[in-house]
Amino acid sequence: MPNMLQKNFSMIRTREELLNEISRNDQLRSIYHDWNEDQQNEFLDFCTGVKGVKILYDAFFKEVMDPAAVPERLNELLSLILNQKIRILNVLPNESPHIAEETSLVIMDIVVELENRSLANIEIQRQGYMFPGQRAACYSADLLLRQYKRIRSEKNKAGRKFSYRDIKKVYTIIFYDKSPMEFHQFPNDCIHRARHKTDTGLEINLLQEYAFVPLDICRKILHNKDINSKLEAWLVFLSSDDPEWIIRLSEKYPQFRTYYEEIYMLCLNMEKVMSMFSKELQELDRNTVQYMIDTMQDEIDKQRQIIVEREAALSQQKTALLEKEAALSEKDQEIKELKAKLAQLQ
Repeated sequence: MPNMLQKNFSMIRTREELLNEISRNDQLRSIYHDWNEDQQNEFLDFCTGVKGVKILYDAFFKEVMDPAAVPERLNELLSLILNQKIRILNVLPNESPHIAEETSLVIMDIVVELENRSLANIEIQRQGYMFPGQRAACYSADLLLRQYKRIRSEKNKAGRKFSYRDIKKVYTIIFYDKSPMEFHQFPNDCIHRARHKTDTGLEINLLQEYAFVPLDICRKILHNKDINSKLEAWLVFLSSDDPEWIIRLSEKYPQFRTYYEEIYMLCLNMEKVMSMFSKELQELDRNTVQYMIDTMQDEIDKQRQIIVEREAALSQQKTALLEKEAALSEKDQEIKELKAKLAQLQ
């Protein structure tokens, strides 16, 4: 009997059809048997519609949200996140050094130039890094410097004088599949927007703006409510793989049905989707290792700080003891002198 998603998306195949295709192909069969039983079942479940697809899988996300092929989708999402109309003009090569160092937790990281020549860095993290504020500030500074260098170069080539008024805003937008612990102090907030401002209310354009979207918290917030806006629809699309929610979203906002159809058409290419799933499993393992390393390093740093503080306290105590011993020694000497004087008087 067809499940809920098979009834709504006719291209979704049955478990038997998938297993038959895998068994007939030596390469596919080898890949399939390299997975453990839980991984095999997870793959079959999302391909057959028993469970919904995880939109944040790298291949699925790129299929649906490629800004070079379908910029209007990312335009709409960014417009809703940033509360202003956004239109992507170009997709730029990512030159940030943090990409080479920290790709294991990153699903997507792209830099786009907007219609007004502002730049935006959009990143999706599987497992939120530690120190999210510090990292985002560094990403933003890197983006601002990149824009500054590019505009100076363009002005020089054109023989025109550089002006700081030519520098436009830079936006750093980070989505977290599993958000850092700081965000869980705000369990009722799906989006955190930030920009620099003065303590007096003086309006001065400091160029850097941020948006942080903890999708795991969005899942909890939206779980027991209806989808009441286009922004909520996008957050459900990105965060939920619940078949019931997929159907509800597709019925209320048909554009998302198109996106799911594209993904399920991708699932018909068994070689591609199995290769993609194997890559996802490897990335998840790397994520776990990287996160454990970060966590352990943080614990080591904390323990080192405690040791330093204790050593400082012990040093102070030792100094205090030495001072007390010196004082007692002085008093002993005074007593000896008084006893000698007393003996003379007697």
